[in-house]
Amino acid sequence: MTVFRPRAALLAVALSAALGGFSSWPQPLLAQAPAAADIEIPYQEFTLPNGLRVIVHTDRKAPIVAVNLWYHVGSKNETPGRTGFAHLFEHLMFQGSENHDGEFFAPFELVGVTDQNGTTNQDRTNYFQNVPTTALDMALWMESDRMGHLLGAIDQKALDEQRGVVQNEKRQGENQPYGRRITARMFEALYPAGHPYSWQTIGSMADLDAATLDDVKTWFRSWYGPNNAVLVLAGDIDLKTAKEKVTRYFGDIPASATLADMKTNIPRRTQDTREIIPDRVPQVRVYRAWPVAEMGTDDATLLDLFAQVLGGSAASRFDTRLVHGDKIADQASAYGWSSEISGTFFLVATAKEGVDPAKVEQAMDEELRRLIAEGPTAEELERAKVSARAGFVRGIERIGGFGGKSDVLASCAVYQGKPDCYKDELEVLVNATPAQVQAAAKKWLGVGSHTILVQPSQTPASALPETVFAAPATAPAALPKVDPKFRTVRTDVDRSQGVPKTTRFPDLKFPAVQRATLSNGMEVALAERHETPVVQINIEFPGGYSADVGRKLGTASFAMQMLDEGAGQYGALALGARKEALGLELNTGAGLDQATVSVSALSDKLAPSLDLLADVLRRPTFDPAEIERVRATWLAGIKQEKARPQTAALRILPPLLYGEGHPYAIPFTGSGTEASIASLTRDDLVAFHRDWLQPDKARITVVGATTLAEIVPLLEARLGDWKAHAGAPKLPAVSNVALPAAQRVFLIDQPGAIQSNLYVAQLAPPTGDAGTIDFDFANGVLGGQFSSRLNMNLREQKHWAYGSYSSARNAKGQRPWWASAAVQSDRTADSMKELQSEIGRFATGQAPASAEEIAKIRAANTLELPGAYETASAVLGQIVSNQRYSRPDDYIVQYKARNEAIGPADVARAAATLAPASLTWVVVGDLAKIGPEVRALNYGEVVVLDADGKPVAGK
Repeated sequence: MTVFRPRAALLAVALSAALGGFSSWPQPLLAQAPAAADIEIPYQEFTLPNGLRVIVHTDRKAPIVAVNLWYHVGSKNETPGRTGFAHLFEHLMFQGSENHDGEFFAPFELVGVTDQNGTTNQDRTNYFQNVPTTALDMALWMESDRMGHLLGAIDQKALDEQRGVVQNEKRQGENQPYGRRITARMFEALYPAGHPYSWQTIGSMADLDAATLDDVKTWFRSWYGPNNAVLVLAGDIDLKTAKEKVTRYFGDIPASATLADMKTNIPRRTQDTREIIPDRVPQVRVYRAWPVAEMGTDDATLLDLFAQVLGGSAASRFDTRLVHGDKIADQASAYGWSSEISGTFFLVATAKEGVDPAKVEQAMDEELRRLIAEGPTAEELERAKVSARAGFVRGIERIGGFGGKSDVLASCAVYQGKPDCYKDELEVLVNATPAQVQAAAKKWLGVGSHTILVQPSQTPASALPETVFAAPATAPAALPKVDPKFRTVRTDVDRSQGVPKTTRFPDLKFPAVQRATLSNGMEVALAERHETPVVQINIEFPGGYSADVGRKLGTASFAMQMLDEGAGQYGALALGARKEALGLELNTGAGLDQATVSVSALSDKLAPSLDLLADVLRRPTFDPAEIERVRATWLAGIKQEKARPQTAALRILPPLLYGEGHPYAIPFTGSGTEASIASLTRDDLVAFHRDWLQPDKARITVVGATTLAEIVPLLEARLGDWKAHAGAPKLPAVSNVALPAAQRVFLIDQPGAIQSNLYVAQLAPPTGDAGTIDFDFANGVLGGQFSSRLNMNLREQKHWAYGSYSSARNAKGQRPWWASAAVQSDRTADSMKELQSEIGRFATGQAPASAEEIAKIRAANTLELPGAYETASAVLGQIVSNQRYSRPDDYIVQYKARNEAIGPADVARAAATLAPASLTWVVVGDLAKIGPEVRALNYGEVVVLDADGKPVAGK
């Protein structure tokens, strides 16, 4: 549940949009970024006598409330020898509390919660969930019970269980190429021993092993009080209701000691340092970083702008030089990791195979120095501001989740003390000059960096010894004193009565769908959403991966990506710059059955955004030089997929399930094979575009701040005369495949792996099958929810895995269904036994769905629906899905009705779709450790495959 990610204060979402290159582009459209005053998140606030600060934002567009609780406690507040406590407590707080015996998630699943999680970083721990308005009492009761009544429910068993889960989360992060251990080494190098940022948020294995029950309880008693927390309620709520309910549920919780703010602590390094780390990776990767200004400062915002210009997009200076110009890197980026007492500025580049990494480092340094010496151009900076505005506006369409309005308000209140600090940061951003950006970079990005060169090796980085931060030679931490100014208030909540029951729920409302047809037959479906000045458009064509039958595997995905690598008058770099100038998000891609082009456009830039969309759709250049550049990066990407255990399994699983030659027998990543991509020609790509982007079969879906009267003429003018190729082919038939006569086990060797990745799969009926809703319901019981059987077994009961889930991927033909888990290596065979047992007992009726499980899945599938369509993208996704699978516009109403009607016999019939005797297993791990015990299971023929899915002789 922990998220480790770069976060540029509250503008992380805003600045994730890339900034541009440094040439002059055709037809510049550099709208002036607005003043901060025209972006507003209105709020009111109050503080309880016990110190809990409460912020309220009213947004009535959906009948839901975002409950977002931030504790100003993170890993920086730990001490050496006792690291990982903040993150461990994030997990423990999802266990039961003194008045709720069971998983924290359980009551929420019964009311239709959405967007629920918890995360920890260096500076804070947060918990968030969106609940129906009528379930707000339940949510506040649950959050207050774990704040004020947790410790009595934490015993040695709970500690051991979550310690095991956290350690498997740690292994999962370290078992990836370029994994968690690389980041850990970077922070250890930049921040001296004892600095609060020198250790990982997840902690060391030694500290996690050594944590005692008294240690963790003292940690909680010390800091997890209301006076160290901020609660944001956003959505269908008002100040009066918020005061009444929050006071009732939180008012009687005593304050803890007040955690003092830490002073800024930015190391002043007097020399550059470097190290080489071997890892099981296919390519050299260069990381370089500096300690820089902390979040909330003007310099932090200016450095974010500098990072975007240097390496934030396909039109950045890094991409212009390293990727497009010298062609020495497959990827190059720059970004800020903004934290409370110090920031960290990163440069990252992946060298092309065979390229001397010294050349990559030299080019990175030259571009960095050039930008510092010259500063960004006015044009680059203006593009940056438009992109930032667009990203921020898109983020705050949501009330909850990362980058949503409650997240912004909480972040500002916790870190800056003022909920509307985003205005200050936007003001700095909007008024930034090239000279200011240049000065900030010159101040911070000089001597003092650390470089890590990750080199391909047979030894994974996870084999490196972990740094242990020795505990000070003192007695266990003492309990700090509570400030006497805080007091509690008497409330009438009788917690012995348990969790409040939610008996009423909002009605499901889905926007009306309006329709039109362009003169060339292109169908248009529109759902109006005027709350946010954004228009989202998705154009879908038949023919995705399945169109590759008889062609070279990966043609569909490669051709669709090339649409965005130059179109009309724009080359690849110019196209990227044009998108940034418009604040436009444009994506192209393919799936099993479809090819899509989608855009998210600002309402006031809709017409020029559609001009660019039309160029991409109708006039892709397929420039030979760009094809070769993308091809090299694509081939490197396939090698990266083979190196990652999850994608290695998903590459070889489809041919095993469907058989060679089937339309779906292609890596589920869509990337094809090295041989097929290497052989692609420009003619292949032109032919795919000509044959499969058939306008008469296209479906245009629009959701956002527009009307049919506005959008149809705009689309007609740009697409209405587009005609399909006369010889356009038909999609190949997707034939049914019989299940295997017996189980099969396929192993992929990953020497040195500290976990095994397990996949167990079979084919299920198509998405359009009449029994799909029932099958998905049954899957929810088995592995579709956090509290479903697989996850409760392998994570919560055995704590052998960080998580275990199952799902079926939508498809017009037979759907692939699989269950998966990343488990500690010494429990590989045991975990396979548990998966086999859970699947078999459920499918055969030995362990049928209980009434409680059926009620839980019914609630999860139906009660979340009123709040599930808060955003335009959610509405868009539902309409697109309805059209793809020939469903009626009111399908979601029918879906709800069917879920409400499903009973035990229906679940049993659907569960019987699973065939335990015909399962296909793919296991990726260290075969020297796990091979004999897996073979001893006798689950059928065992075949060792290489990363291309070919049998390995003698294994």
